[in-house]
Amino acid sequence: MDSLDAFRRETRAWLDANCPVEMRTPVTGDDDICWGGRRWVFTSEAQKVWLERMAARGWTVPGWPRDYGGGGLSHEEVTILKEEMRAIGARSPLESFGIWMLGPALLAFGSEAQKKEHLPRIARGEIRWCQGYSEPNAGSDLASLQTRADDAGDHFVVSGSKIWTSYADKADMIFCLVRTDFAAPKHLGISFILFDMTAPGVSTKPILLISGKSPFCETFFDGVKVPKANLVGTLNRGWDIAKYLLTHEREMIGSGGGGLLGGRSPGQVAAAEIGTDGQGRLADPFLRADVARAEVDALAFAATMTRYKDEAAAVGQGVGDKSSVLKYYGTELNKRRYELLMRAAGHEGLEWEGARSDGGARPRGWLRTKANSIEGGTSEVMLDIVAKRLLQLPSA
Repeated sequence: MDSLDAFRRETRAWLDANCPVEMRTPVTGDDDICWGGRRWVFTSEAQKVWLERMAARGWTVPGWPRDYGGGGLSHEEVTILKEEMRAIGARSPLESFGIWMLGPALLAFGSEAQKKEHLPRIARGEIRWCQGYSEPNAGSDLASLQTRADDAGDHFVVSGSKIWTSYADKADMIFCLVRTDFAAPKHLGISFILFDMTAPGVSTKPILLISGKSPFCETFFDGVKVPKANLVGTLNRGWDIAKYLLTHEREMIGSGGGGLLGGRSPGQVAAAEIGTDGQGRLADPFLRADVARAEVDALAFAATMTRYKDEAAAVGQGVGDKSSVLKYYGTELNKRRYELLMRAAGHEGLEWEGARSDGGARPRGWLRTKANSIEGGTSEVMLDIVAKRLLQLPSA
């Protein structure tokens, strides 16, 4: 414990000295997050400095090995770092699908050459990745995917399309599921490959959502040449990697359920907009009760997530099928949070444009949460996994 106490003191001092004041405020939206990549333009000098300082220390990915650009911290040390960052309101220096999804998959399945090539660049924010999984006819039944990679000697030729590819129009590279054996059972003939989004034959088309904004794209591959060195793991065994990666994606999506709006909870937002009674309580008693339930549930969810991660760290594994619990419940919490925010705003919450509403951020966010129950596996699929694999209930 003495060593952890010392680490906490050192971490607190370093963060206080190195985190710019501008990076101690909540992000105001997607455009205010540092995503990194070849084409990334920093929103401020402070954002650039914060990323560079944290990356130099390996703290953009503190739990990754030092050899791959990480901080080499233990699970307990990573927890302390996050707690100390929260204590001063420090923003994450870098967000990325490379950190959340591809990185863990490469650590588990990648060759040493692939780890050395890709992981340090992810940690430094030099490459922005997107995920090529879903297809027009392969969503929840992802193993039915038809995008193909044909063997052409020293390379593959990829043809087909993906859909709901988040930030494909901004990404530098893609990690992609492709079919490499059409004769094998559908779960077996799939491979996991990496390739550049600027390669000849790759094109993207944005998809507009009901919120008026969207990170999603259709992505098309027309005879894209991919070196065989970019195959991750074993040929035709990409489904093993896909399942492993999905647990991290679902955990990431689920973790959004406990978030705040501009650094404030729904109760704080509601109190500022509706007002309080003589006892300092939210003036609307019905909304007050719903807010209280949601905030208690958010605390319980956060405790459950911590417990799952601690249990996984103790045995050196991921959270596995429990990620379906986190994804489902986190999704429901996020939807409830925005429902409460819309109720607190009343008819003014419907304002769609203008400076007063920050371009309709609240109703657009409310509409965007509807996609949470679809992306990363539908809520119905998550409940099915919980029933079969965790509760071991019999099939109907």
